[in-house]
Amino acid sequence: MRVMNTEIAELVRRHDPDRFLTALFAPPDKRDALLALFAFNHELARAREVASEPHMALIRLQWWREVVEGTRRRHEVATPLSDAIAQGLLLPSDLLPIVEAREIEADPCVETLEDWRAYLLAGAGGLAVAAARLLGAPDPEALRPVGAAYGAAGVLRSVRVLSLQGRCLLPADVLAEHGLVPEAIVGGAEAGPVLRQLAAEARAFLEAAQGIRVPKSARAAALPAVLARRDLRRWPLVAAPRGFGDRLAVVLAGVTGLL
Repeated sequence: MRVMNTEIAELVRRHDPDRFLTALFAPPDKRDALLALFAFNHELARAREVASEPHMALIRLQWWREVVEGTRRRHEVATPLSDAIAQGLLLPSDLLPIVEAREIEADPCVETLEDWRAYLLAGAGGLAVAAARLLGAPDPEALRPVGAAYGAAGVLRSVRVLSLQGRCLLPADVLAEHGLVPEAIVGGAEAGPVLRQLAAEARAFLEAAQGIRVPKSARAAALPAVLARRDLRRWPLVAAPRGFGDRLAVVLAGVTGLL
């Protein structure tokens, strides 16, 4: 399988190896745009990671909002993203809600479970919709819960890493039900019951996507469901980094279409 934009491909391979693997199953003529989409998502995630203050993250997100809205900038990700938008492969109407979803990461906490669901459906879910539309899926919206499930599993996997950054993306109202506050999670408090409840929410996203069918050309957009299902089946015993079994499962699903 040939990847044309090696710079973008290497960025995604290094920072988002899960989605890089799924992108290898996209049609060659769409693969560069798909990798640009995934690189864009990585840049949005970095907005809060590298910002010294939350308001700086919002400034970074505004920079990307302007790119999506048509501002041309010379940048290793912004340039190919703008090209894909100009070619009609990616739609601003799909991308802007993904930017907006990331704004919640600049807040001190995610206030409610409903906010948490909305964040996942718009962010990781929106990314799946954009990928599905790019790849020609007949019903791109059907993949929104697939993306949300993968995003939810990712939040659960990254609780410890985020706490080391002084961050918590678990809903405050669910924490409160278990006598916890976000600051306690940042401080390393045990959150097992909370994570189990949220894992059930992630499984509900997957159940909402059961029975969806995508053509072979759009299979790459649905493959994250394979990893989300494996993570949630083994929860809380998940491998980090991923092992050979995870990668093999994606390859088999990509080849056979059995998601």
